[in-house]
Amino acid sequence: MASHPVPDLKAEFLEPVRIVKKPWGREEWLSVTDRYVLKKLVLNKGARFSLQYHEVKEESQHLLSGRIRMLLGKKADPETLETAQFLPGETLHILPGTIHRAEALEDSVILEASTTELLDVVRLKDDYAREGTNRP
Repeated sequence: MASHPVPDLKAEFLEPVRIVKKPWGREEWLSVTDRYVLKKLVLNKGARFSLQYHEVKEESQHLLSGRIRMLLGKKADPETLETAQFLPGETLHILPGTIHRAEALEDSVILEASTTELLDVVRLKDDYAREGTNRP
């Protein structure tokens, strides 16, 4: 579907802005504005995100499908992490300074709404040799 305006409204249908291949799956950037970003994250079974936190970026993740194991903790205490199950229909709000990592127990799809600081990632551990970077 091509981008097209809705008559007499300040609205339009959009194509995905960008698709970014990741070693764990892919990101589909659905909407990028000066106030928020909306992404669909496709996480392959057995793959996981970096163990990371954000200095400024705030995000909410809603699990559309699949099953995920989440690791969560505080930047001030990176050695103490809690494990939680993330199931379809649940939403997780992640504040700056919260250490987090998702691991897909099944192929999973997450809808993520966040603030616009897209390069604000501090990787503590990474299965794909990206520690200390903000590379895709």
